Amino acid sequence: MSYDICIVGSGAGAGPIIYELSKAGYKVLVLEKGPWFKTEDWTKDEMTATRRDAYRPNLAEECHVVERPKANGQWSVESTYESGKDMWNGSAVGGSSNFMSAYFHRLKPKDFRLLSEYGPIEGANVVDWPISYDELEPYYAKVEQVVGVSGKVVPHKHQEPRSTPDFPYPPLTTNIVADWFIEAGKQAGFTVIPAPRGIISQPKDHRKGCYHSNYCGSFGCSSDAKGSSRAALLPDALATGNCEVRANCKVFKLDTNAQNEVSAVHFYNEQNEKESVSAKLFVVACQAVETSRLLLMSKTDQFPDGLANNSGQVGKNLLFAGGGSGSGSIKFENLSEEDRKKFDIPLTFVNQALQDFYEIDDEEFGGKAKGGTIDFLIEHSNPMPKAYRNRYKQGTLQYGSELKKSLFEYFTKQRRVRFEVFCDWLPNDDCHVTLDDEVVDKWGDPVGKVKIGFHQQDVKVGNYLAEKAKIVLQNVGAESISIGIGGNPPTNLMAGGCRFGNDPQTSVLDKNCKAHEVDNLYVTDGSFMPTGGSVPHTLTIYANSFRVADKIIARLDRMT
Repeated sequence: MSYDICIVGSGAGAGPIIYELSKAGYKVLVLEKGPWFKTEDWTKDEMTATRRDAYRPNLAEECHVVERPKANGQWSVESTYESGKDMWNGSAVGGSSNFMSAYFHRLKPKDFRLLSEYGPIEGANVVDWPISYDELEPYYAKVEQVVGVSGKVVPHKHQEPRSTPDFPYPPLTTNIVADWFIEAGKQAGFTVIPAPRGIISQPKDHRKGCYHSNYCGSFGCSSDAKGSSRAALLPDALATGNCEVRANCKVFKLDTNAQNEVSAVHFYNEQNEKESVSAKLFVVACQAVETSRLLLMSKTDQFPDGLANNSGQVGKNLLFAGGGSGSGSIKFENLSEEDRKKFDIPLTFVNQALQDFYEIDDEEFGGKAKGGTIDFLIEHSNPMPKAYRNRYKQGTLQYGSELKKSLFEYFTKQRRVRFEVFCDWLPNDDCHVTLDDEVVDKWGDPVGKVKIGFHQQDVKVGNYLAEKAKIVLQNVGAESISIGIGGNPPTNLMAGGCRFGNDPQTSVLDKNCKAHEVDNLYVTDGSFMPTGGSVPHTLTIYANSFRVADKIIARLDRMT
């Protein structure tokens, strides 16, 4: 069969391309490494979903090698098979968008001008984006409508410009503690606002509204309310008859011709046999680490160091999310009986955020500096981590009657409230992807070697924001507040590695996410991002992918 476009991956970076190209009448082939789980396959069983990683590759067969900084200035090097610290965020049709928490904050205009707004930072490879917020804004609005975003716009001092007055879906029902956070913020002079979520609160087409299962982040959605690529975009693409999705197909190389164009993509099919396929255009959207890995593996005579990598920039400037988290305990004995009963209603969502400090103006930072976002939550329903956290008391391992007593009090006498801090993970020379020289996957291909170096500014900003969040938790009535901010990133939020820009010597992609050196190759997952902003990346990945889809359609229209 002849294809107009072949897309490697099917998550947030791929979904809009698949959706728009199929609807425009072009023949689309999707190659996805993971299996194709349907809605009825998702389970809320904690053992299956989060303890045994049933939706991720077996680390004995597919791992990564990770370099982390040590306190003595040296680096530790360990495979994820050895450490058990998984870097996969889901391997399935729809990718990691199946398992996201779906906090869908937009970037702010200043995020696109980080260098111009705040100046250079020593040791950080900060640049401005080659596009502006205004260029991406219509596509933010499109994601909110097509993928489905619930929330309520409340004006605040860092509110970004919008072409639509509000979100298309009303806010999700929240636990009573959400109101407490709002009031606690007011007491501190802060404006706590509703957090937009990529989870629909009302039915949309074939999708049901959220039913508050209490098992959301890290779990697949059994009502399709969560705006995964699999649930929100692929059904409409498949309905056109123009889209073919092939699951369990692991791409290992892209070939080029004499014109420096991709001529074929090579993959192992579901029967583990080698196949290849051709198309007019190709999109790689495997998530940041795996996208860089694939390009680095795709060595040819024209590209001896990897496809589109004669500049040496593929894999460089990998990004995660800076910040961390904190929590405190609300004792039921301090609540009225009425509040106690309201608080105990099993509603997962708090959905309140604080962006008053998205920009910091403090002498501690020598003037204005980029800040970030604080999201407020209650402790997730998963019982296992709650029990695990109680195994020690004052440094002594508990067991028997003492452990039972501790668990009983934890589960029945209090609830933990939490916050998560998101700030920029500054791009730097010690955060990148290469190919490991020794470790291979089950197909014999070198695994990605990920060096995770961080900039101290990330930690400084994260702690500054955490102290603001602590004030809110104290005003809510939380006790025993702990804060964890550091340079060990959450690997479910990754971007960079193939940054876009106007200069082919310092970037891999042009402003429309086409490779500078390969005319028919695009990269549309989070790899394109030169800086990550101070919110989770997924909404921006979706929006940019819709933007690039328009560029690709216009190009194909000219070719036909």
